[in-house]
Formats: sequence, structure tokens, C-alpha cells
Amino acid sequence: MSPETTRVTTAVFRDMKRRGVKISMLTAYDYPTAFLLDQSGIDALLVGDSLGMVVLGYATTLPVTMDEMIHHTKAVCRGVQRAMVIGDMPFMSYQVSVEDALRNAGRFLKETDAQAVKLEGGREVAEAIRRMTACGIPVMGHLGLTPQSIQQFGGFKVQGRGDEAARRIIEDARIIEEAGAFSLVLECVPADVAGEITRSLGIATIGIGAGADCDGQVLVTNDMLGTFERFTPRFVKKYADFAPQMREAVRRYAEEVRSGAFPGKEHSF
Repeated sequence: MSPETTRVTTAVFRDMKRRGVKISMLTAYDYPTAFLLDQSGIDALLVGDSLGMVVLGYATTLPVTMDEMIHHTKAVCRGVQRAMVIGDMPFMSYQVSVEDALRNAGRFLKETDAQAVKLEGGREVAEAIRRMTACGIPVMGHLGLTPQSIQQFGGFKVQGRGDEAARRIIEDARIIEEAGAFSLVLECVPADVAGEITRSLGIATIGIGAGADCDGQVLVTNDMLGTFERFTPRFVKKYADFAPQMREAVRRYAEEVRSGAFPGKEHSF
């Protein structure tokens, strides 16, 4: 493989952190999207449990099951040659016991060809991370606004404001690194706190609404392409607005079918 197509691994993440090269990450939930994103040079694809909201139509991420995550992660892996694929561990797939966490994390690597898993939480999931990494399962941590805790937080709110809250997130980040995680997502964390965490850790931080000092950035692809209109978080930059284009294309198609303009002779055998 050429350097442009060499598979992104945890070692590549560490090297990019060391060299100060920013890491690009997006979500993917199906084969064609993963194929296009991979061809576009993205470094990592997260099969996020956000699929519950942007693909399956749930109100939150909480109903997403392991079987749904496995199904979508398989599809994504089939479309990827270069990017690292990370499977997001859904709600209650790792909180009940370390044994459950290890078993479900193993499913991602055994059944889908993903290279890593992601789980939310700080010190309370450290032992699960230790066991996973001891068994050869790379783990990405996730601190700040952790959507699986949305009911506890009382909504989508910035986390880490105030000295005590900031101190706890910084401590949790160090605990996550010590437990063996190879990288850490920081979501909706004040930029100064995220910057302090990034400078203090040897592992890469991936920000989402956490400022520019993180070692990389992640967005939900449906948000940045404008295909999910239920709400748009403040931290999202829309690089396209495909929803109106899709509606117009479908409107024209339906109109031409009704009028008989489609199919034409050139579309027929």
C-alpha cells in the first residue's frame, strides 16, 4: 500500500499526536457512506450509537442494541480500506459488569472487523477498559457530554464548567489514559479544559464541541452534510445542505413518473 492507503491504527493515532498532525473522524452507519468517506481520506470512522437518532429514528441513543450496532458496523467495515473503524458500545452493554463489557467489546472485533471500541464514562469504567486492553481490544474513551447519560444530565448541556467539574473531568481523563485507552473523545467540554487535558495526556484527544486544541475532531456525518434536520448542535459546521437537494430531486422524479416523462427511450431496453 502507498502511504495514503496504509491502514490507520492505534499506532498511527499515537504518531499523529506526537507529530502534531490533526486527526479527522466522522460517523458512518452503512456501506456506501463508509466507502465514500474512506475514499475522501478520513482517518477514522465511528459507528456511533447516534445511529439510533439519525438512522433509526429514536428520540435518544438509549434504545440502541448490541445487535443493531453489530449489524451497522459490519456494513461500514465492508466499505473501508484505510480508515480505522471504531464500534460504539451502546447503553447497558458495558455498565452491568466487567464481564459483560468484555464479552460485548469482543463481539465488535470478532463479528465486524472493527479495530476498536468506544465507551462513555470516567473512573467508573476504568476497570472495564483495563480488562479490554489486557485482552487486546483497543478502547477509545469518551468524557464530557456523554449522550447515554442524557436523562441524568437533564438535557444536552456543556460539562466541565466550574472548577470542581473541570477538575473531575481532568482527573477522569488521566484515569482513562492510565487504564489503557488509546484515545479520548471530549464532547461539549469548555475549550480551555479540553486544551489542558490534551496537553497533559500522551494519548490523542478527539473533540466535538470542545475547541480547537484537541488532537482531532469528530462530527456526525448527517449533521455536517445537512441530512438530519431534527436539530443541529451549535458545534456543528455544515459543509453541505443535502436535505433540500434530496427533496427537490425526489419531487422532480415523482413529477416525471406521474407525467410519463420518465422513463424515456434512453432508459428502456
